[in-house]
Amino acid sequence: MENYTSGMMGLIQNLNKKAETVKHGGGKKRIDSEHAKGKLTARERIDFLIDPGSEFLEVGAFAADGMYEEEGGCPSAGVVMGIGYVSGRMCVIVANDATVKAGAWFPMTAKKNLRAQEIAMENHLPIIYLVDSAGVFLPMQNEIFPDKEHFGRQFRNNAKMSSMGIVQVAAIMGSCVAGGAYLPIMSDEALIVDKTGSIFLAGSYLVKAAIGENVDNETLGGATTHCEISGVTDNKFANDQECLEEIRKIFSKLGHNPKAGFDRIESKNAAISGEKLLEIFPTDRVKPYDMLEVISALVDGGELDEYKKDYGKTLICGTARIDGWAVGIVANQRKIVKTAKGEMQMGGVIYSDSADKAARFIMNCNQRKIPLLFIQDVSGFMVGSKAEHGGIIKDGAKMVNAMANSVVPKFTLIVGNSYGAGNYAMCGKAYDPRLIYSWPTAQMAVMSGASAAKTLLQIKVSSLKKSGKEISPEEENQLLEEITNKYNEELSPYYAAARLWVDGVIDPRETRKVISMGIEAANHSPITERFNVGVIQT
Repeated sequence: MENYTSGMMGLIQNLNKKAETVKHGGGKKRIDSEHAKGKLTARERIDFLIDPGSEFLEVGAFAADGMYEEEGGCPSAGVVMGIGYVSGRMCVIVANDATVKAGAWFPMTAKKNLRAQEIAMENHLPIIYLVDSAGVFLPMQNEIFPDKEHFGRQFRNNAKMSSMGIVQVAAIMGSCVAGGAYLPIMSDEALIVDKTGSIFLAGSYLVKAAIGENVDNETLGGATTHCEISGVTDNKFANDQECLEEIRKIFSKLGHNPKAGFDRIESKNAAISGEKLLEIFPTDRVKPYDMLEVISALVDGGELDEYKKDYGKTLICGTARIDGWAVGIVANQRKIVKTAKGEMQMGGVIYSDSADKAARFIMNCNQRKIPLLFIQDVSGFMVGSKAEHGGIIKDGAKMVNAMANSVVPKFTLIVGNSYGAGNYAMCGKAYDPRLIYSWPTAQMAVMSGASAAKTLLQIKVSSLKKSGKEISPEEENQLLEEITNKYNEELSPYYAAARLWVDGVIDPRETRKVISMGIEAANHSPITERFNVGVIQT
């Protein structure tokens, strides 16, 4: 068997290099500047806040990757966010990164902050805001200010979370201006760091311009003003560390809420090690492999109880455990399979029988209160007259219906291809997975690069011919290369992560941890909705 380790290690090294760059935010000079003011950076604040030795699952590390380059870039969208543990309580933490454009909000910053609140709301997790932001990035205000999913949505979410009983604690550790001032004050408790923290609707320059008053920022909205005169903030602290310690004290006294009741027993190691997984998983997206081997590297003891294993074999369905948690798995089989009638079926393609099987399995998991994990390496649904006559559309619709209406939490892992309607049926971003992560081998688009490039070339050539231009075979090849390169760039998992189509790109060896923390988070939110698929296409 071919060993794929070297190819995978190259992708992982690239991933680690990109992650290391992101962790430096706006760069050493800006970090030194924050330290000179007596402040910790966003990542240092999170490290200080979370329990020693505990995990922090970062979400959106590559948000805005390669975007806003004309503005100097915006690493991690200027905010660090994820799921961690504070005083033993799982929570969402959001920290503005003042080393990136003084923590100003770009369009992707808003999207990432809303994603943090979505995670807190879906999983009923308390949320901590570490505020240090200059407010909206004014040159792009038209892309961040007025729409439904823009800047203002976060304050609506503050109010909604409060009504849901979700604990929100905010620490003002730097600037907090204009509309952004509402976020900490709509939280349950608002702490402020003396001398470095400030909060006001309008800064001193704007106050001077608007009403002619001369006042400095500290008098206008510093810690003393708001803790002793206005009562806007609750308590002030001498430095970042004291403020963060107070948050830990607050969390140490939180009451406990009912759990969803997902089943967990003692964890076992997977049957195949993470290192072996790197050997067996091909980096070339056209090479077949046995998805059952990949599953053996993800589930406890490699034990998978398969559902209808001899039927609809291009989709693997079964129950297993990951780090002790019971989970239902729906995964694309990537090797060629043969039906009982002797028909060959292509790996990575969803056929009528496999869609039918998956729909029923998804319904069973809802009936049994088992969270769902979708493992994507999908080229799409089967096409052609035979598939159409066999009712592939109604069988696909049945699967989408069952998946979309699921009330158990869903998690999605993209290990390879994620094309077209296959992305949808296998719980792509549009179908509300609680978490969605990809491996560095992932590719996401409406169709494969080769297919798309040839289609786009035909459209381009046809358009040129209509305008009276003939192109030579050489020019056509050059055009194909240009189209292919552009499309392949958009297939990259980092392109998807930059736009938060996925929550992150991870080393395959981290997968078990991500899924386990995801189910643990979901277990904080009891299921209150009844499973109802409505009209099922039969």
